[in-house]
Amino acid sequence: MNSILSIHTVRFIVLILLQVLLLSHIKFLGYINPYLYILFVLLYPIKNNRMLFIFLSFLLGLSVDLFLDSGGMHAAATLTIAFIRPVALKFSFGSVYEHQTIKFGAIDFGQRLTYITILTVIHHFILFSLDIFNFSKILLILKNTLFSSIFTIILCVLVSIIFSSVNKK
Repeated sequence: MNSILSIHTVRFIVLILLQVLLLSHIKFLGYINPYLYILFVLLYPIKNNRMLFIFLSFLLGLSVDLFLDSGGMHAAATLTIAFIRPVALKFSFGSVYEHQTIKFGAIDFGQRLTYITILTVIHHFILFSLDIFNFSKILLILKNTLFSSIFTIILCVLVSIIFSSVNKK
């Protein structure tokens, strides 16, 4: 239990620091940023306490907001994906999720990609909707969502593949 707790604590802190110190300053093509910190929400164990998970997700988003002075946008987006995660898990993994036997390292790549894509696109759409907050700029919101989601999905898949292969050794 302590090793699991320490792994998630380290993941939480490393993802926040990586996001605020490095990834938030990329601005590829002037507006594309990866938001790798959502990997904490994506990889958090299913069997753990749901209320603790939702609180930690809020704390994750709030921490990013405090460092980036973004007024709660990250907290709202992260809290939303934490709340709807069971629906995305059931859609992506079906009966495997029902029995709570998901091991992300052993899951089919297509299912893992579907799960990551669903939550990433929802997170980014909420984030950019709150950032721009103007319905007349829906095309800008959708453009930012699409391109930042692609960048984030690629990074999340790469990181999850790298760390799942490290854990298998």
